[in-house]
Amino acid sequence: MLIGGAFFGAWTWRRVTDRLEQQGHKTYPLTLTGLGDRSHLMSKDINLDTHIADIVNVVEWEDLKDICLVAHSYAGYPASGALERIGDRVSSIVWVDALKPADGQKFADDLPNKLPEGVISIPSPKSSPLPDPKDAAWMVSKMTPQPLGPWLQPIKLTGAREKVAKKTYIRLPKFPFASLDKALEECKADKSWTTIVNTTSLHAAMVMEPEWLTGVLVQAA
Repeated sequence: MLIGGAFFGAWTWRRVTDRLEQQGHKTYPLTLTGLGDRSHLMSKDINLDTHIADIVNVVEWEDLKDICLVAHSYAGYPASGALERIGDRVSSIVWVDALKPADGQKFADDLPNKLPEGVISIPSPKSSPLPDPKDAAWMVSKMTPQPLGPWLQPIKLTGAREKVAKKTYIRLPKFPFASLDKALEECKADKSWTTIVNTTSLHAAMVMEPEWLTGVLVQAA
């Protein structure tokens, strides 16, 4: 199962899922409520619990087991929360430049700037740093506003993420973000995590270097 970060949806993973499926792997790219193909569900009522339920419900309704759970960027929050409920169905996790929250933390704490008040969403970026102009234009055309509620709700964790047997953390340092550097250092200090640093890709590695990321996911699963 693959979960995109802020402003993203299942569409972000297409180049990776195509490659994984060509190799015989079953994939479940997920769009969180209010984003991408589910942007019509944008609401002030969307919170972190909503995004956690998005993940949990697919796993439970599809009767999934022995899952590799892949989280990108912000998705480290709902994915961590989902593991509290589906940890027994997950055999491996891969955090792709993803946040690694502690109990009681909220995504807003990771951001350098204060968030606006009185709005239900954060506008999607109007440009993309991807070097290929076609990729950049495609990304901008697909990104949608990010529900604000999930960024404001503290997460409740009891350590289920750390109990997953196989854990991989990928850091893409061309995307400067202090909380991701901190997560990498935490994983380096914990021998239960495998750490990988890719110095050539930008934050959206699934778009920019899908062949490389596919190979990593196959090994990490």
